[in-house]
Formats: sequence, structure tokens, C-alpha cells
Amino acid sequence: MSETLFPPPSRALAEKRRALAPETERAFQAFSRQVFADGALTAKTKQLIAVAVAHVTQCPYCIAGHTKAALRHGATPQELMEAIWVAAEMRAGGAYAHSILALTAVEATESTKAG
Repeated sequence: MSETLFPPPSRALAEKRRALAPETERAFQAFSRQVFADGALTAKTKQLIAVAVAHVTQCPYCIAGHTKAALRHGATPQELMEAIWVAAEMRAGGAYAHSILALTAVEATESTKAG
């Protein structure tokens, strides 16, 4: 028997979520359709962005759903992996850039001790 950390999505859970807030559900679905429609960016590019963002936010449902959507829109496995690497670099880059905060605190503490 396989146990997962997150429950698998199901029609019953989707219907329950919709029943608990139907107007909000409809608004969100309309918003989502608009966001992912072809525009200045193609639907494929938008789905690749979504895959990258899903890896940063670490949403397993979003990773699976947007990966499948990207593939349906013609993305290749290589494009998906490049998008994921961009996300990984951006996440690591954020930690690297924010090291300035720690270094500033170190300097402030050292100057307080020295004075």
C-alpha cells in the first residue's frame, strides 16, 4: 500500500470545494482561464512559467497539473527542465542575495562590541 503526504485530488473533493464557495470558485476559474489564455505570451510559455513558480512555491498539485498543461501546449521535457532550473537558480539566488542582511547584522554586532 502506497501512502502519500498529500491526498490525491478527486472529483468529490473538487465538488465539495465548489459547493462551499461557488461564486468564488467560478471567479477563480474565470480568472485562471484568462491568465493562461494566449496573449502577449503564449499559453505554452505561461504554463512553463507556472511550472517554474510551482517548484518555488513547492505545490505538488500545481507541479503535476501545470506540467501536464505545458505538455498539452507543446512544451518539451527539455523546456520543462530548463524552466525548473531557472526556478532553482532564482530560489538559491534569493538566499544568496539576502545574505547581505546577515552580513549587515554581523557588522552591526561587531561595531557594537568594538565601541
